[in-house]
Amino acid sequence: MEDKLSIRVNVADRYYPLKIDRKDEEKIRKAAKMINEKVLQYKQRYTDKDIQDFLAMASLQYVIKVIECDNNPESTPVLEELKDLDNELNEFLKREY
Repeated sequence: MEDKLSIRVNVADRYYPLKIDRKDEEKIRKAAKMINEKVLQYKQRYTDKDIQDFLAMASLQYVIKVIECDNNPESTPVLEELKDLDNELNEFLKREY
């Protein structure tokens, strides 16, 4: 059995508790940081929108990159990791809500 780690990840000023494999901690924290940086960029650029709009735009931007990678056969391992991470997050959200 893999060594699990409980962490709290901040995404757009909300904290989400996650139980993850230790080997995934760095990439999950990096992903959250990238999302927060993108949200901050949108916040600074568009003052008349709310956080949901910024999250939606950041998500759209990153999914476009995933789709572009999907068309690149050399990116298959990265896509598999992203799909695994997406599944983990979906499972967490189902448990919490």
